Amino acid sequence: MKNLRRNSRNQAGFNLIELMIVIAIIALLIGIGIPAYRAMVNAGNETSAVQSIQTIKTLQTSYASKHQGKFAPNFDELIKSVQLDERFAGESPVINGYVFKLTVQESSGTKPSFYSINADPQEGSGSRHFYFDSTLGVTKQTEESRPAKADDPSM
Repeated sequence: MKNLRRNSRNQAGFNLIELMIVIAIIALLIGIGIPAYRAMVNAGNETSAVQSIQTIKTLQTSYASKHQGKFAPNFDELIKSVQLDERFAGESPVINGYVFKLTVQESSGTKPSFYSINADPQEGSGSRHFYFDSTLGVTKQTEESRPAKADDPSM
């Protein structure tokens, strides 16, 4: 019996202080890692939104070349006519945390056809709002909590 007690006293293991230090280090790593992970996801969502705008821009140009300069009136028409990704179905689709809105004006008298695209982040999925229209050469952006517009800074 005495040998059993001696063996249990000589066994190596963690004491309470060592265990608390390990838990504190793990908590510190989690505290640093979660915000960095969220920032990385938001940056990915923003990049995806800009790429989606560029894709829509290209598809609208393709659609207009086939339809006497008229732009597709909505996302559903782009899906049907020029193979836009089906995730864009509906009036205001949400893709990777961004809400997309397409506005089209038909030509009238001296005004040519016009379209604009807004991509606005949902809560917690990005901080920048994006805008593009058929009269611009570049995508516009803002970090203010409002939709971007034509007079915002370029990317």
